[in-house]
Amino acid sequence: MTPPSLPPDCGKRILALADQLAAFTETPGELTCTYLSPAHRRVAAEIMALMKDAGLTTEIDAVGNVVGRYKSPAAGGKILIVGSHYDTVRNAGKYDGRLGILTGLLAAEALVRQRHPLPYDLELIAFSEEEGVRFSSPYIGSLTVAGCFDPATLERQDANGSSVADAIRGAGFDPGAIPRIARAKEQLLGYLEVHIEQGPVLLNEGLPAGIVSSIAGNVRFAVTVEGEAGHAGTVPMGARHDALAAAAEIVLFVERRCTQPGLVGTVGRLDVPNSAINVIPRRCEFTLDVRSGDDAVRDAAVADIAAEMERIAKRRGVSIKTKELLRAPAVPCSPRLQDTLAAACTRAEITPRYLPSGAGHDAVMFDGLTEVAMLFVRCGNGGVSHSPRETITADDAGIAARVLLDVLLNLKP
Repeated sequence: MTPPSLPPDCGKRILALADQLAAFTETPGELTCTYLSPAHRRVAAEIMALMKDAGLTTEIDAVGNVVGRYKSPAAGGKILIVGSHYDTVRNAGKYDGRLGILTGLLAAEALVRQRHPLPYDLELIAFSEEEGVRFSSPYIGSLTVAGCFDPATLERQDANGSSVADAIRGAGFDPGAIPRIARAKEQLLGYLEVHIEQGPVLLNEGLPAGIVSSIAGNVRFAVTVEGEAGHAGTVPMGARHDALAAAAEIVLFVERRCTQPGLVGTVGRLDVPNSAINVIPRRCEFTLDVRSGDDAVRDAAVADIAAEMERIAKRRGVSIKTKELLRAPAVPCSPRLQDTLAAACTRAEITPRYLPSGAGHDAVMFDGLTEVAMLFVRCGNGGVSHSPRETITADDAGIAARVLLDVLLNLKP
């Protein structure tokens, strides 16, 4: 049997489909598609129609995931999930999340059209929510499929006071059906995700695609520095207990400490409540995010930052309190699936390049449930993502779809 193949212009079709989905937005002139908004529900309907046209058996589940299935003729076969998300950040690019859905769509369509059986069941899942924009609760779609959905999430509210449960019911779904969405561990063969890199490594090295070795674990903190207010003109510099100056010193230490390869640290928000131009800041609040593909490397950096905070507090006469907001372990990708991706890359005449992911992805939710793997696709514009400047080429999109199809054809159950 001749193996299925994709047409030479499949990359152009992927970009055209991304444009088609991007037409549905909450904000004219930019792409914003948050969980279960009218635009989001239109995108779900479009994806479902595309899956049906590709010959897949389709459904939209109780949290808005769009699922397309290609059943194996082998009885009792396990399930391979190919997935990514279709929600976006505000003023987003067209490819974050959706590239993985569309490459999966074209690969699945080739299998169906050319009637090529697989020794396992294939599920293409367009996850409804990953970004956490509307309800500050990310991964609703993949958490549910992975069986990790927390019922308390249903009570979370958006800026207008609508809850997740309200949104689900408003979309015509039943929150009571959520537990039935979960896939059992013994059902699953693995999880694969194609995603734009969201960084410049592949671009700088002239490679169209790369294999993700691990997905970084991260720790997030809210930090509060308390000092003493005073008149900006009358308190001598050496007698000040300036909360903002202490915070600035911490920010610079984070930058210095996290410069080693495989480690990043970010102060993403900094506020000075009740500040004034002529008042020494009494209080400063900021966030801290430290990430690495190696939990030990990350935790060593966090310990060093905490020790430096103590030294700064003592020297400057301020107090510093930290509250841990999140602690997520690094997720190593499956060696077996990485090898399968590497073989597919080699057949596509791409040198296998392994690199970690500093961002979180739906793949994280399947850690411990099944083997996970990811293929990164080169980003243009210096690797910019979560931005209208986010871009990929048709050639690279086509290569990603062909590599994915190769993996589907050669993966052993």
